[in-house]
Amino acid sequence: MADALLQQYQTLLTPSDALIEDLSRLQGDIMILGAGGKMGPALAKLAIQAVAAAGTNSRVMAASRFSDAGLMTELQEAGIETHPVDLLDDRQLFGLPEVENVLYLAGMKFGTTGNEPLTWAMNAYLPGRVAAKYRNANLVAFSTGNVYPFSAVESGGATEATLPDPVGEYAQSCLGRERIFQYASLEFGTPVLLYRLNYAIDVRYGVLLEIARTVLESRPLDLTMGYVNVIWQGDANEIALRSLHHCTSPAKILNVTNRIRTTEPFSVRTFKLRGSKLVPSVLRVFATGVRNFAGQQSTIRIGSINTGGQISNAFEVEPGVYFIDFELSDNMAGIGDGPVVISTVVGTGVA
Repeated sequence: MADALLQQYQTLLTPSDALIEDLSRLQGDIMILGAGGKMGPALAKLAIQAVAAAGTNSRVMAASRFSDAGLMTELQEAGIETHPVDLLDDRQLFGLPEVENVLYLAGMKFGTTGNEPLTWAMNAYLPGRVAAKYRNANLVAFSTGNVYPFSAVESGGATEATLPDPVGEYAQSCLGRERIFQYASLEFGTPVLLYRLNYAIDVRYGVLLEIARTVLESRPLDLTMGYVNVIWQGDANEIALRSLHHCTSPAKILNVTNRIRTTEPFSVRTFKLRGSKLVPSVLRVFATGVRNFAGQQSTIRIGSINTGGQISNAFEVEPGVYFIDFELSDNMAGIGDGPVVISTVVGTGVA
């Protein structure tokens, strides 16, 4: 079973036909700076697979401190050229090979509290040195959605046109990174794309894994924040590589997020603490004109599947707007997107 799951996971990491076609048209070698973090190794492996499938002679290079020597060996065995380097050391940085394409993943995110000077050095000073070193390359610079102000969940989130308003020093330093790359793009004519990403998730880390671990270990799950902006790491890596074709001067901004608010109640299952019994998922529908709806008056169909009935009365959340909860049956698992049809009893008929 473990081997089958591993094989299925590896399939998710293979390059798409679109990525292979894009890299077949890419001129020159690829350098990934800060390749030793969470996304870097998978990004490098995806790049080398796509290059091989495209049949080009492009080299894929990964630069990082590589505190884990095993990771450096793993990348080398995959055909990736590794460069152990402290990017804050100018001598080491400027000793790296010249390349035509750079993906900049370096930065400080975790452990910033109490370590603000290093945070600013990594997130705002270092980009200037990298921009000077690779002024003639296409440069995709990873950034973050934290440069935006807070927004209501119902709004769908920020767009590329939303003005930055970072909260806290980490977010401020990330805006500093963007401004330095934007300056370099104007000053040197460097083609740059600012890659604003929130949370990339994988089976090895991320919000879904933490939820699963918390439930498995019978620990309380904090539901204070009920929403999170995530993207599958494989998609984020593929979009980053394909963005090398979209670098411009002045720098272009790309939000790597889903700005449409969606909920997928059939994709996450929770467990009771006793007996690991599945708890049915619940779909919450917000509607108007349903003030007097009582439990069991309505049923729901998603796609072609009829599922559970209404399990709550209509509850007012704001003037004229109510929510109703529906219990979803197990046969909804994996159904994906589909039209939602709600039927309810009105008098003696059905609407």
